[in-house]
Amino acid sequence: MSVGVYTLGLNHVSAPVSVRERLSLSDDLVKPAVQSLRSAFGGAIEEAAILSTCNRTELYCAADSEIATQLPHWLADFNRLDQNALLPHLYLHDQDQAVRHAFRVASGLDSMVLGESQILGQMKGAVRAAEDAGSLGTLLHQLFQRTFSVAKEVRTTTAIGEQSVSLAAAAVRLSERVFGDLSDARVLFIGAGEMIELCATHFAARQPKQMAVANRTLERADLLANRFDATSLRLADLPARLSSFDVIISCTASTLPIMGLGMVERASRERRRLPMVMVDLAVPRDIESEVGRLDDVYLYSVDDLGAVVQSGAQARESAVVQAEAIIDSRVRNYMHWLQLRSTVPVIKALQSGAQSIQAYELERAKKSLVKGESPEAVMEQLAHALTQKYLHGTLAALHQSEEAEREQLVGWLPRLFPSRDSRR
Repeated sequence: MSVGVYTLGLNHVSAPVSVRERLSLSDDLVKPAVQSLRSAFGGAIEEAAILSTCNRTELYCAADSEIATQLPHWLADFNRLDQNALLPHLYLHDQDQAVRHAFRVASGLDSMVLGESQILGQMKGAVRAAEDAGSLGTLLHQLFQRTFSVAKEVRTTTAIGEQSVSLAAAAVRLSERVFGDLSDARVLFIGAGEMIELCATHFAARQPKQMAVANRTLERADLLANRFDATSLRLADLPARLSSFDVIISCTASTLPIMGLGMVERASRERRRLPMVMVDLAVPRDIESEVGRLDDVYLYSVDDLGAVVQSGAQARESAVVQAEAIIDSRVRNYMHWLQLRSTVPVIKALQSGAQSIQAYELERAKKSLVKGESPEAVMEQLAHALTQKYLHGTLAALHQSEEAEREQLVGWLPRLFPSRDSRR
């Protein structure tokens, strides 16, 4: 069976956050997951890479079609999930559709935030993890290099990223819906990664009354807090300090919730039922979903923010059309390259056969010269022998073919054996 390119996964469109968080992989688990994938199929998967973000988990691989159909079962088993519960949320793309999907993802066309640029860096991180795992071969290497090139072309030649409403900006909007002016609000950021830094930048522009950063390690919290004239605290202090804040933005890499219903309920009582906005940008989630049932707590997940983000998507429709046209063209280019690769064994066989004939006839010619035969006669014999053997296969195919096949062969002959005039 021939090897093709496949993409299996789920995203914010096909699956809710409750499903996505079950498949989410932290950066340090991506490489072991790639190695486990290849090991599970005993080397039948030649190349593989895994992209895992808060909005998607996707496998990119080079395999044959029979192996590709088994990927959903591996994904369910690896994450210890019931296959019947997972399968409805998965998509499996093959060949040109897999290539198109990769191009669209990197270009920000498949993101919750249309045109967002963070996904490109995340995809590059997935490629580095695949390289470290030794699972990046010719097909995927070429695919991802072209993917990054397409993403750059889309972002530099279209307006896809202009006026993009980010998740961070959406968090500010939702907070303002509850509190109006944020100048009297106390804002707490939990975590110290890129998303929290982006959120802190957006909230700082509203000049809230107080900003604080909580993190598992105080040193990282201090680094971010110092940039925004904020205070810092340890996660361990969160139960005692939570009630002091009006807006809580959380995005950590924790595999379990760090704020449960009991903790938030106590904080709400201490606030004497004053409203509290909680924005959970983490996948898996940092805040138990049951918290959303509390009367005075406004809990928003990453999917809730996505709905706000989509409200500005219509303004970029023309840019999307341009981007899709670029992607279609580059998909055709990659598929053409892929098809050319499939002819490599045939070309090598032809070259090997021609070289064998050349070596044989050249040796005969040398022996004739040693015997003292005329160089002119030897050259004529060499040319005649090479010509006869050059044409032998074609002439035999013509003589042995049926009428319909013979007509096809005759139609190809001018292209396979162009005349001297056509080559000028």
